[in-house]
Amino acid sequence: MEIGKVPETVLKRSVMKKLHTKRPEVLVGSAVGEDCGAIALEPDEVLVISTDPITGTASDIGALAVVVTANDLASAGAEPVGIMLTILLPPGTEEGDLARIMSDVDQVCTRHNIQVIGGHTEVTEVVNRPVLSVTGVGKVKRDKMISTGGAKPGMDLVLSKWIGLEGTSLIAKDKEQDLLQRFSPEFVEKAKGFDQYLSVVADGRIGALNGAAAMHDVTEGGILGALWEMGEASDVGLSVDLARIPVFQETIEICEYYDINPYGLISSGAMLFAVPGGDRLVSALEEAGIHGTVIGHVTEGRDRVLRHHDGEVRFIEPPASDEFHKVLKGDFS
Repeated sequence: MEIGKVPETVLKRSVMKKLHTKRPEVLVGSAVGEDCGAIALEPDEVLVISTDPITGTASDIGALAVVVTANDLASAGAEPVGIMLTILLPPGTEEGDLARIMSDVDQVCTRHNIQVIGGHTEVTEVVNRPVLSVTGVGKVKRDKMISTGGAKPGMDLVLSKWIGLEGTSLIAKDKEQDLLQRFSPEFVEKAKGFDQYLSVVADGRIGALNGAAAMHDVTEGGILGALWEMGEASDVGLSVDLARIPVFQETIEICEYYDINPYGLISSGAMLFAVPGGDRLVSALEEAGIHGTVIGHVTEGRDRVLRHHDGEVRFIEPPASDEFHKVLKGDFS
């Protein structure tokens, strides 16, 4: 496709026709010539808005873009309603590539009942791989909204699923040939398949129903970044048992291979909760088929510490660049 706005025929054929989810709240949705969308809410509901660009990988970028945005909304206790989707494509992109992206977008939207309300699609020299920017819109009852800053001393810290899921899957896909020189095909395929766990929409819904006072999806900066951000937003201290943080062996071994820290690796798929009586939330997660673990508790003051099995204690620091970027920048393949 040539540089500029995608032609109307392509827009209708490979974008609009790929979208199937419709929501009653959406009064104005995707259509040629429409610059805005419109959503109706009940008097006791509030609109929750999130935005994210997806630039790290071209593989499954459509699905990942929707999942990440839906996760952000879920961390506020909100039900995802719709997204505004901007797609920037490099020159030479085939229409079939755009159609595949939109099919992936629609698949995740269908799964979570999310409508694509509108957006923009363009071919531009500014990018050298597809870039998707998604603005998500959700709704929540005014008195049910949950923030990252709601943690209070005495609450338990609960983590759903495992850390490093997204980072492990991305590395396994991006560095597959390199990894196959060290690991078996079965090992690499399992690691690539961690992307099946990336949604935390159900995790957030269960947390909201079981007393979570704060929720934060674990993304850039990994679990250490998420812990710091919850502590900072809530102005509290944290005490975390390192040995209780759940992580797959595949994540550990891939991180060792590239000499990166799994606790600082992008971890979409895991949700961090602060909640009174964490065992109840863990039980509710497990009943829904979602792994859950109490990993620590909220404390007075502002010390945020990580306790090792040998008794060593170290302070959690503000998040640095995600460990995933070290693999992308490194000359490993």
